Amino acid sequence: MSKRDVRSGAELRKRADSMDTLRRTLFVCNACGKKKVKRQGNSLWECKSCGAVFAGGTYSLSTPSGDVAARLIKEYKTR
Repeated sequence: MSKRDVRSGAELRKRADSMDTLRRTLFVCNACGKKKVKRQGNSLWECKSCGAVFAGGTYSLSTPSGDVAARLIKEYKTR
């Protein structure tokens, strides 16, 4: 259950719950490969093992638009 007082319906409460769980999960570090990246603040992520700091999404390490941009950059580099 979400800690926020979401009162506008079941769908919004479900979304708030999923954002809370996403915000608290650990992600895989791009630098060292360990699953120790934790949210430090709004869009700020830090790996607890190697100390690398990443800028990502507010509630997850990567966003859909960031994934598209990374794929396009990788595609252009290979040409």
